[in-house]
Amino acid sequence: MLTRKQHELLLYINERLSETGVSPSFEEMKDALDLKSKSGVHRLISALEERGFIRRLANRARALEVLRMPETKAPGAAAGVGSQAGVSQSLPRAANDIMDIPLHGRIAAGTPIEALQGSETLPVPAALLGPGEHYALEVAGDSMVEEGILDGDYALIRRQDTARDGEIVVALINDEEATLKTFRREGQMIRLDPANRHYDPQRYAPNQVKIQGKLAGLLRRY
Repeated sequence: MLTRKQHELLLYINERLSETGVSPSFEEMKDALDLKSKSGVHRLISALEERGFIRRLANRARALEVLRMPETKAPGAAAGVGSQAGVSQSLPRAANDIMDIPLHGRIAAGTPIEALQGSETLPVPAALLGPGEHYALEVAGDSMVEEGILDGDYALIRRQDTARDGEIVVALINDEEATLKTFRREGQMIRLDPANRHYDPQRYAPNQVKIQGKLAGLLRRY
């Protein structure tokens, strides 16, 4: 059972992650819960972490992940965190909910191809998506097969413009061609690695590469 403040903080963190994909700062959490100091936030975060509701992501500032939500509302919980926070008590979608996300054509998992933009949507189980804004791309090619990404799969992409080494990303090359690869920095260059021994890594100057999103999941139709 969570205390009222623990419950309020969990709802606030979940709401912010859903809206922006970024955890709120400790200062924002302090103000949202009307606490006197950030030490109170630290205690609440530690309690939620110990109970398995959230976890802190290593080597990332302000990085919290909500693992689960309480099944029932905490006793005495208010209708909202407070007027400063402006957050609702809405809980995440049920696991069997379906969301329609934009389907932006086909993306090469081999040689880069032009990124297509369209007005189609793809119905996706909400359980496959985390916080943030998402879109889908149909995979063309076989250069990511060793990561389990096959030709014809739908790559579910969380929209973001930064990447860390080892993340599978959509990279836009020279503002006209997109590819799905593993992102790595190599000296002053950006290296985009395939996951197929028959393909070579691609190397570009940083100003040639724009990150369009990070792989969040896959959808396969049989």
